[in-house]
Amino acid sequence: MLNKQILAALVVATLSTGCAVGPDYARPEPVLAKQFHGQAAVEQRQAASNPDLTQWWTGFGDPQLSHFVALALEQNLDLAQAAARVVQARAGLGAANAALLPSGNISGQAARAYQSVETPQGQILNSAPGFDRHGSSYEVNLGANWELDLFGGLRQGREAALAEYQASEAGAAAARLAVAAQTADIYITVRGLQARLDIARKQVKTQQDLVATIKLLYDKGLAAELQVRQAEGALAQVKASIPMLESGLETALNALDVMLATPPGTHHAELAEASAIPLAPQIAASGSPRELLRRRPDLIVAERRLAASNARIGVAIAEYYPKFSLSGLLGSATSVSGGNLFTSGANQAAGILGLRWRLFDFGRVDAQIAQAKGQEAEMLAAYRLAALHASEDVENAFSALVKREEQAAVLEQGVSSLGRAREASFAAYQKGVVSLVEVLQADENLLRASDARVQAQMESARAAVAAFRALGGGWQAADAAAMAMR
Repeated sequence: MLNKQILAALVVATLSTGCAVGPDYARPEPVLAKQFHGQAAVEQRQAASNPDLTQWWTGFGDPQLSHFVALALEQNLDLAQAAARVVQARAGLGAANAALLPSGNISGQAARAYQSVETPQGQILNSAPGFDRHGSSYEVNLGANWELDLFGGLRQGREAALAEYQASEAGAAAARLAVAAQTADIYITVRGLQARLDIARKQVKTQQDLVATIKLLYDKGLAAELQVRQAEGALAQVKASIPMLESGLETALNALDVMLATPPGTHHAELAEASAIPLAPQIAASGSPRELLRRRPDLIVAERRLAASNARIGVAIAEYYPKFSLSGLLGSATSVSGGNLFTSGANQAAGILGLRWRLFDFGRVDAQIAQAKGQEAEMLAAYRLAALHASEDVENAFSALVKREEQAAVLEQGVSSLGRAREASFAAYQKGVVSLVEVLQADENLLRASDARVQAQMESARAAVAAFRALGGGWQAADAAAMAMR
C-alpha cells in the first residue's frame, strides 16, 4: 500500500513540475539596416493621396481598381486554398491538444455459440450432467487511457502544431497580400497597354495622313515615288506594333479574369473602354527594416516554421526517456444471461501502469535528433534570408518608383518638344525646305518618346504596388503583431 502511495505522489509531483526537455525557443534577430536607403527620396515625393497601408489600393484614386481588388479578395482561388490549409493546420493543433488529455472508449459484445462435442473440451463438457451445447456471453466495458507527458514530448509536439497553425494563418494573410498586389499590378498593366495602343493607333492615323498627302503630291508630280514608298514603309512599321500590343492586352485581361476566379473573357467588355493609368500615391508609413519582421506575413510564416522546428527537437529528445501511461477498465461480463450484467458477480475492473522505453534504440533516436536539429538550422537560414530579401524588395521598389517618376517627367518634356518639332518639320517639308526623311524621323522620335513616357508612368504605378506589397500592406498590422507574439 505504501509503494502505491509513493508512486502516486511521484506521478503527481512530476506532472505538476511539467518537466520538458529540448532547447528553449528565442526569436532570432536578423542583421538589418536601421532604415531604408531609399526611404527619404520616397517620402519627399509629391502625390495626390496618402492611403492607409491596410487599404493602399484606394490611394490610386481609381474606383475600378478598388472594385477588382475587392472582387479578387472575395473570390480568388489561391485564397480558398490558403483558407483550406488553415483548416488543416487547426485540425492538427486540435489533435496535438487531444494527445495531452485522457482518452476513453466503450466496448461491448454479445455472442451466441454452439459447442462441438468432438473436441477434447467438448467431450469433457458433454460428460457433465445437464450440459447444453448452446452458450451465450455478454460483456460491456468502459476503458480509459492517459499517457503521462513526464518529459514534455507531447507538449513540445503541441508547440510545434501551434506554430504550424500560426504559420498557416500568416500564410493566408500573405496570400491575401499577394492577390491584392497581383490584381492591382495586372489592372495597371491593362491600362498601360491600352494607352500604348492609343498612341500607336494615333500614330497610324498620322502616318496615313502623311501617306495620303505625299501621294497627292506624287500625283501632281511634286513628289518622287521613293518618298511614297518611304512613307508607306513607315506606316507599315507602326501598324506592325499594334498586333503585339493587342496580344499583350488580351493576355493581361485573361490573367485578371483568372485572378478573379472567372473564365477568361468575363470582364473584357467591362474594361473595353480605355482609362488613364492610375497615379502612384504617397508612401509615408514605410517604417524600418526591423519592423518588417512583425509586419510582413511571409516573414511571420518563416519565423513560425523556425519555432516549430525548434519544438520538434524537444519531441525527438523526449524519446530518450521512458514513457508512462495509465489505463483503467470498468465493466461487466457474463456467460449466463444478459440479465446478469451489472450484478455484483459480473462486475470486473482493471488498472494498469504502462511503461515504454526505447532503451536499445538510442542510435535511431540520435539520428532523429540530428535530423531535427538540421531542419532547425535550415529554417533559421531561411528566415534570415527571407528578412534580407524583404529589405531588398522594399529598396528595389523604392528605387524603381522614384526613378520611373523622374523618367516620366523628363519624357513628358521630351514629348512636348518632339511634338512641336514634328509639326515644324512637316510644315517645312510642305514648303520644300526639308526632306521627307526628316519628317519620318520626327514621327519615329515622337512615337518612341510617347510610348516610353507611357511605359514609365505604368512602371512607376507598378513600382508603387510592389512597394506596398514589400512593406506588408494589405492586412491588419495589429493582427500581425498578435500572431507573431503567440
